[in-house]
Amino acid sequence: MTTDLHALHQEVGQSIWLDNLSRTLIHDDILKHYINEDGVSGVTSNPSIFQKAIHSSPYYRDDLRQSAESAERLYEQLVLQDLRMACDLLQPAHHASAGDDGWVSWEESPRLAKDEAATVAEARRLRGLVQRDNLLIKVPATAQGIAALRTLIGEGISVNVTLMFGLDHVRKVFAAYQQGLAHWVKQGGDPRKVKAVASLFLSRVDTLVDQHLEKIATPKALALRGRAAVAMAKVAYSVYQETFHGEGFAELAKAGGRPQYLLWASTSTKNPAYSDLLYVEPLMGPETINTLPDETLNKLRDHGQIANRITEGMDAAQATMSQLESLGIDMDQVAAQLQEEGLAAFSKSFEEMLAEVGKAVAG
Repeated sequence: MTTDLHALHQEVGQSIWLDNLSRTLIHDDILKHYINEDGVSGVTSNPSIFQKAIHSSPYYRDDLRQSAESAERLYEQLVLQDLRMACDLLQPAHHASAGDDGWVSWEESPRLAKDEAATVAEARRLRGLVQRDNLLIKVPATAQGIAALRTLIGEGISVNVTLMFGLDHVRKVFAAYQQGLAHWVKQGGDPRKVKAVASLFLSRVDTLVDQHLEKIATPKALALRGRAAVAMAKVAYSVYQETFHGEGFAELAKAGGRPQYLLWASTSTKNPAYSDLLYVEPLMGPETINTLPDETLNKLRDHGQIANRITEGMDAAQATMSQLESLGIDMDQVAAQLQEEGLAAFSKSFEEMLAEVGKAVAG
C-alpha cells in the first residue's frame, strides 16, 4: 500500500512542493504526474538544480545553440521556458486556492546576495520576463535580501525568502514581510495579490550541529544528535502562530493579507542513521509547505504516515534549543555560517553552469 499524498493537504493543510525543475520533468510529463497523482502544488528551484538540469537533460541541446549576448542571458532563455511551462501546469492549483498555492520559484543570481538595490531591480526584471501571476522571486535572507523583501512586498511583488537557517532569520523575515505588506496596503494595493513564503533549511543544520556535539562528546551532547533541526522548525512554527495569528497581524489579515507560510527546505536526510523522513513527518502541519526532492517525495509516497504533528513535542523542542545553548552551541552563529556556506555553494553551481553554457555561446 502506498500513501495517498493528497491527504496531506486535505487532512493536515500542508502543501507539497517539488524541489526540482528541469525540461525533462516537463517534457516527459513527470511534473504533470506529480501534480495529478501526488497533489504536488508548487515548484522550487535554485542554481544547483538548474546546473544539474542543463548538464543532464537532452532537451536543452538545441536551445544551447541559440545566439545570446552572454552565457547568463542564454541561461535565462533556457530556464525561462521551463519556468513558464511549470507556472502554466500549476495555474489550476493557483486558481483553485485563490492564489494561496500553485507557485513556482525562480532564484536570483547569487552574485546579488549582498546588494539590496540590485536584488530589488533584478526581481522586477525577472517578474517582467516570466509574465506569470504565480511566480515567486527567491531572495536570500541576508541583511540586504531582507531589506529587499520589505521593498518588493511593498510593491506587490511575491517573494520566496531562501537560505534561512535559524530563528533570528525567521523573526527578521516575518517582520520585513509585515512592514512591506502594510506599505502595500497603505498605497492602495490589494494584499490578496501578494504571496510570500519563508524557506527554513533543515538537514544542513543537523549536519553542522552534530559536528559540534560530537566534539563535545558528553552523553548529554551525543543524545542531542539529529534533534536540532526539527526542534528549531517546531519553535519557528510557534513564532509563526504568534506572529500571524496574533494581534500584530490582525488588521492586515482583516484586509485580506496572507500569512507568510514557513516552507521546510533541505528536507532530504543526509545522515543514513536517521529516518529518511526525519524532516517530513514530524513537521506536517497546517499553513506550512514542504519542498521535497524527487527521492524524498517517492519515500513519502512509499511509507509515509500522514498526520498533523507540527505542535507535538513543542515543550521538548524548546528544551532541546535550551540544552544546545547550555552546551555552548550558538544557533545564531550556526545559522550565519550555514547561510554563508549556502551562498558559496549556490555561487559555485551558478558559475559552473555559466561556464558550461558559455562554451555554447563561444562555439
